[in-house]
This record gives sequence, structure tokens and C-alpha cells, in this order.
Amino acid sequence: MLRLHDYLPSQNAYKVRMLLGHLGLDYETVPVAIFRGESRTPAFLRMNPAGAVPVLETAPGRFIAESNAILCYLAEGTPYLPEDRFERAKVMQWLFFEQDYVQPSIATVRHWAMTGKLERNAAQTPGRRAAGERVLDLLERHLAEHAFLAECCYSIADTAVFAYVHRAEEGGFDLSIRPSLRAWIDRVAAQSDPLPPVYPYSIDPYSHRSLPVEPEVKAS
Repeated sequence: MLRLHDYLPSQNAYKVRMLLGHLGLDYETVPVAIFRGESRTPAFLRMNPAGAVPVLETAPGRFIAESNAILCYLAEGTPYLPEDRFERAKVMQWLFFEQDYVQPSIATVRHWAMTGKLERNAAQTPGRRAAGERVLDLLERHLAEHAFLAECCYSIADTAVFAYVHRAEEGGFDLSIRPSLRAWIDRVAAQSDPLPPVYPYSIDPYSHRSLPVEPEVKAS
């Protein structure tokens, strides 16, 4: 059985749970207390050298890290990742967009807002918030003309971007002024019956902490 090494409030892990639900795949959840250092242990770093969740264990000793890489692995051979070369590249375009633009802005500000870290990151917050507004405006323009991000169909591109964007208001972003984006959120939500639950950071009493730095790996 697949094993998902997971931190429940993580929307990166949420993406994977969402696709697993689409595909009707059974899996075992392995909780990882990231703010208590469990993702920075030598054992975890052997699964993912970056020390981050989620990690998908496809078989004993076989691990895939990075949420969008996991989406690609799971979606292979399904309608969520097109076979056509151009259409597949368009899906990849939005997966890279999500990592390069959504994560550093919307995802980061939301995390800081929900875990009491805005004040300690006050110097960075205005720039990241402004970047997030630009991302949402870009999505609004694109989705005013397209039902889904990759144009061909609903795909893992939508799954990836949806994870943090549909929770953007928790970071102080206004979705009500972006009707095309709101309509897209409703279309993506309609693909799941039901959507996976979103877990607040408040379920983790340690989420106010900064992530610990991984230990130095010494040569053996």
C-alpha cells in the first residue's frame, strides 16, 4: 500500500490527498511533526534530503518527495496528466508556476498569518503580499478566458494551484474582487466528492515555531 508521510495542515500534502481521492487509491498516512523536528532527522532526510513533507512511499525503501512530482507520478496514465506532448507541457507550465509564484507569496503569507509569524517577518511581508496580489490578478485574467489552467481539461495543474489559492483569504487576500478566479475555485471543488478536509495549524501546538535546521550530515 502507498504510504504518505504527511503533516495535516500542509496544503502541499493536501494536493496529494486530493489527487489520491480523485483516483480512489488507498493509502496509509504517516504523521510527521515538522515543527518538532521530525522532518529533519537522519531517517527522514534519507527519504527527502530537503527535509520537507509530503513524501510518498511507493514501496518499501522507494520514496518520492516534492508535492508536484508526487502528483505527476500518481497522475501518469490517468486523465489528470494528458498524453499529448503540448498539453502535458502546459500542465507542467502551471506546476512550475505554482512553485515559483504561488508558494513564495500566497502560501508563505498565509502560513505566517495563521501561525503568528507576521510580526517576526514584517520586513518581508509587504513584498510577498504584493507578489501574491499579482499572482491572483494573473490567474483572474487567465481564467476569464479558460475553464481550467491548462486549457485542455481539468488536470493536476488545477489541483496544485487550487491547494493554496482557494485558501488565500486566510492570508488576507481578497478573492471577492476576482469573479473568474472564484468561479474556477467552484469548478475545481466540483471535481471532488467531497474535497479533503483542510486542517488548521491550530491543531498543532508547535506550529508557532520556526522549522528547525536539519543536522549536518557527516561522511561515514
